[in-house]
Amino acid sequence: MYIVTGGAGFIGSNLVRGLNRRGITDIVIVDDLENGEKHRGLNSLKFQDFVDYRDFLGRLGGPSPWGKVDAILHQGACSDTMEKNGRYMLAVNTEYSKSLLAFAAGRCPFVYASSASVYGDGDHGFVEDPRAEYPLNVYAFSKSLFDRHVRTVLPQTKSQVVGLRYFNVYGPQENHKGRMASVIYKFHHQVRTTKKLEIFAGSERFRRDFVWVGDAVDVNLWFLDHPETSGIFNCGSGRAESFRALAEEVKKHYSGARIAEVPFPAELEGKYQRFTRADLGALRRAGCDVEFSSLEDGVATYVRVLKEQDGYWR
Repeated sequence: MYIVTGGAGFIGSNLVRGLNRRGITDIVIVDDLENGEKHRGLNSLKFQDFVDYRDFLGRLGGPSPWGKVDAILHQGACSDTMEKNGRYMLAVNTEYSKSLLAFAAGRCPFVYASSASVYGDGDHGFVEDPRAEYPLNVYAFSKSLFDRHVRTVLPQTKSQVVGLRYFNVYGPQENHKGRMASVIYKFHHQVRTTKKLEIFAGSERFRRDFVWVGDAVDVNLWFLDHPETSGIFNCGSGRAESFRALAEEVKKHYSGARIAEVPFPAELEGKYQRFTRADLGALRRAGCDVEFSSLEDGVATYVRVLKEQDGYWR
């Protein structure tokens, strides 16, 4: 039995889909449905049970109704980078993760979602080293704290523990994310109503490592196939593309679309990553040979799903 936390969310639901494509359906999804729209991301998936994350730890500590745990794929978190409640963020992102790891240690593989946000402004590069980390918001700090905890316990842990530092992941099943959805999702809805793709002024200088969600899933599955490998690894394409280049790529798929610049929001000053590019050295040294999709191919696939299936896998 596989446990996927955040399985009703963006990367989590895509990960369940990836397991399903391998014929795996003995999956317990842990999440919450306070935003009821998230259920739409579950409609096409095959799984055994759904448990609210607030009830799950108590059930996990007792006799399991689901049998042996084969792996925990921990994708659940509060991912709102604008959230300012540090107590809540640490409880949900850091302490909850510690509890899950304590259960998994010595029992089953534990692969979890870290974040490239821990690198902050990137002045010290994007290599998996504490000296490169400088979180700019409490979300990133909560992720950084758990990574620190993992580094402390990893030498004594006899089972696989892998942290994946996701860069800017995009793709289907993110409809529920609101302001935290990818810019491609936002472009799609903007262009349908106004024919405009809005980007911040200066976006030709804002460059990010954009990652097709299917590639992020493949990296997760590669580590499941290699339980002897542990550590914290970047999960990105290794390329940095500007937001303007991304907008130009999306524009190709919408007749009559035009790009419009809007002022940079004052509330993001000092909290915005203007450049990211994953250093893939550690990932490749570990043996992971997943090839990352080009921006052109990823955007084309995602736009097709947005147009034909409202952004959901069917």
